[in-house]
Amino acid sequence: MLRFTPRFLSATTNASRQATRVASATLARRTYTTEPLPTPGSSAAVDPKINAIVDQIEGLTLLQTSELVSQLKTRLNIQDIAMPVGVPIAAPGGAAAPAEEDKPVEKTEFNLKIEKVDAATKAKVIREVKNLAGLNLVEAKKFVESVPKVLKESISKDEAEKLQKALEAVGATVVLE
Repeated sequence: MLRFTPRFLSATTNASRQATRVASATLARRTYTTEPLPTPGSSAAVDPKINAIVDQIEGLTLLQTSELVSQLKTRLNIQDIAMPVGVPIAAPGGAAAPAEEDKPVEKTEFNLKIEKVDAATKAKVIREVKNLAGLNLVEAKKFVESVPKVLKESISKDEAEKLQKALEAVGATVVLE
């Protein structure tokens, strides 16, 4: 195969190719260091007294550490403070808040859990699980054989009831959680 390349083009192209190779080789060099990475929270100017205390605490067992924490709480008069989780914020209208608290909260998301499968209807349940969960046949079989297990999580009440009826129709025992 013959290629047409003029000499002036060939000379400039070779020079630019060589320059590109040198530049890329320079960029591709990696430098490695044997210095250890700094530990988070550590700094170069640590008081030796603090460092000795930390080393002693590091050598304690879990039970000894628990006793140390309780002793520090009593000596330093530190109170246990339970963090409030999900505390409702008071609304500007104070009378409306107690009325809302009296209503029981309805669950909107459900988990569909297969509790057990009858041996006689196992094949039908495997096919149904395969269709509902979008699994292949092997995955669906392994899933059905490893029940009790959650099939679908965080689904609406209507969908959960529909799936429950479909699975119970083929012989599976299903629970909505």
